[in-house]
Order: sequence, then structure tokens, then C-alpha cells
Amino acid sequence: MTAKEVGQRIKYLREKNHLKKNALANLAGVSPTYIDKLENGERCPTVEYLSYICNNGFGITLAEFFRESDEQKELNTTIQNLTARLSPKQQTILLDFLKTL
Repeated sequence: MTAKEVGQRIKYLREKNHLKKNALANLAGVSPTYIDKLENGERCPTVEYLSYICNNGFGITLAEFFRESDEQKELNTTIQNLTARLSPKQQTILLDFLKTL
């Protein structure tokens, strides 16, 4: 998982748990600026700090943080099935478009 993906996952879980950045920071014992930099992919947390965020902020383990949900698996399968029907050029165009989002 890249720093950006870790940040996206943290943001997803924070919003899913209806937490503001300040609240998550307080629960995890880190600064709100640190949470912001993580979510923006500017920083990558150490295992220790990610553990604090997961355990104290979200009430989950590190394994649960990195585990792909059934919903994500289903979405990935659907995307793979749809993109398999595209030509290589169309796949490249789609990928370039998605990177801009």
C-alpha cells in the first residue's frame, strides 16, 4: 500500500466513523496536522502510529486496516470484468482519466 492509499484508507475510516480530524488526532495521540498530512499522502505513518490510529481512533487492528472488505473485492472484480472488454488503448485512456480524479 502506498502512502496515498494509506491516507485514503484513514480518511475513509475517519469519515465512516463520523470523526473530525481533530477528534481522530486526540484519540490517537497525534496532531491534527499529522492526520491531515497522512490523509493527503504527504506522510506515511510508522507501524506504531498507524497502530495508535487504528486501535484508539477506529477500534480496529492493523490487520483489519489492511484487509480488503467484501465490498471492495466485489467492486474490484466488477471493474476487472468491465475493463477486460476494453481495448488496450481504451484501458489506457480510462486509466489516465481515473488518475485525474
